[in-house]
Amino acid sequence: QVQLVESGGGLVQAGGSLRLSCAASGLTFSRYTMGWFRQAPGKEREIVASISWTGARVYYADSVKGRFTISRDNAKNTVYLQMNTLKPEDTAVYYCASDRKFGEIVTTTLAGYDYWGQGTQVTVSP
Repeated sequence: QVQLVESGGGLVQAGGSLRLSCAASGLTFSRYTMGWFRQAPGKEREIVASISWTGARVYYADSVKGRFTISRDNAKNTVYLQMNTLKPEDTAVYYCASDRKFGEIVTTTLAGYDYWGQGTQVTVSP
């Protein structure tokens, strides 16, 4: 049974930083593309970042480029999202997801992912 468990969310002031973690179990982690998504109230879930098997390829949404960094530790079955210079518009529930398609790829669409975590709330105050 695949489980993805996010942690690290919280309340932070604008300009601050948070690091999200997503611990995976029940899958061969090093053979899954991983992604972070977010969903703000009243809005659709959107891609934030994606990372390939070894981290050789990464993708970022334009809205977070230069501020967020996705990384992974395959020995720990964990993917991270370092979020710097946070803005109020970054407020959302953040989800991690895994994609079992073969290859050193990134995946940018919701439909491309097979498993999802339960989400962690990030709130950025002005």
